[in-house]
Amino acid sequence: MRIKKKDSYWMSKAIHLAKIAEKNGEIPIGAILVYKDKQIASGRNNSIFFHDPCAHAEILALRIGGKYLKNYRLLNTTLYVTLIPCIMCLGAILNARIKRLVYGANQNKIYSNEFINSMLKKKFNHKIIVSGGILKDRCSDILNNFFLKRRNKTFFEIF
Repeated sequence: MRIKKKDSYWMSKAIHLAKIAEKNGEIPIGAILVYKDKQIASGRNNSIFFHDPCAHAEILALRIGGKYLKNYRLLNTTLYVTLIPCIMCLGAILNARIKRLVYGANQNKIYSNEFINSMLKKKFNHKIIVSGGILKDRCSDILNNFFLKRRNKTFFEIF
């Protein structure tokens, strides 16, 4: 697969957000929402900070994007996210009518490219273009290192 230059650029910005999430003790995932080649929203995991299981990077970016566009339908936008979305985020992405989803790492045992594609082949009114594996090594390294550090700490060092 040939990576588009703009995809690498936007994914690099999402990676930067993932690193900020990690510094804040969150699972390092970042998301950037782009409309007409301009960043209109961003998000990073903040579930711990907000005490909110729905405060995933994708959800936060979609919320800000909706306010920016003054519409819950985020037509003709592209969402860049460092990890393949979970089913909650995928549902929100479908409801938001995102045109294109671009993700980096595919490390989840449950959610895979095949899972995403099978979900998107369901009879929804909206079709999403999906591109995966963009800067996947960088995205994977951040997540792998985060969880490796977590496993090497004692319970009391984590909390």
